[in-house]
Amino acid sequence: MVPGMRRATLRSYGLRALVFNLLALFALALPAAAAAADRPVILAFGDSLTHGYGLAGPETFPVQLEQALAAQGIAAKVVNAGVSGDTSAGGLARLDWALSDPAGKPDLVIIELGANDALRGIDPASTEANLDQILSRIEAQGIAVLLTGMKAPPNMGADYVAAFDAIFPRLAEKHRVAFYPFFLDGVAADPALNQADGMHPNGAGVARIVDRITPAVISALRQRNPA
Repeated sequence: MVPGMRRATLRSYGLRALVFNLLALFALALPAAAAAADRPVILAFGDSLTHGYGLAGPETFPVQLEQALAAQGIAAKVVNAGVSGDTSAGGLARLDWALSDPAGKPDLVIIELGANDALRGIDPASTEANLDQILSRIEAQGIAVLLTGMKAPPNMGADYVAAFDAIFPRLAEKHRVAFYPFFLDGVAADPALNQADGMHPNGAGVARIVDRITPAVISALRQRNPA
């Protein structure tokens, strides 16, 4: 073989090897890309109960929920969109920003708002109007919703408690969304499951919340995507 032909042949082999390697890498990347595309995204949209006031990162609701779903074979990504101190009005004001992730819109939004409205004695009609708009805006984007309920403290008076507590089931029925009646079910007023302030769950309290709400989250995801 003459030197020129040999060099051309070597270049040809080198090019073929490069193409082969690139195709192999592409083939390996396809399953990972498909898995990422199939991974449901859940936006946990709420106040300090979602954000994790007073908790270490691994103890927070979004992290524990993601782990609980993984244990059920659901590799979801749970995004922490909680803001401590947020009211329903604050949630409405930042909703569009929370939904504007460049990676794409979420598959499910868990709405956990209202506790601070009740603590501040905000008119229940105002809270309901804000939550109504939040639900409408999310629905307009074709995103599934799990609405979680909240209860007013008894010291707000019987009339206020009745008006406030009725907001959540009424909105769930109006918008036909998945509904979890009380976010703090099994945790509220239990000193062993709350921090010293008596209002915010500790890590064990969040674990109790996650244990109870996970079936509702899975159900809401399946309604969105039966597969």
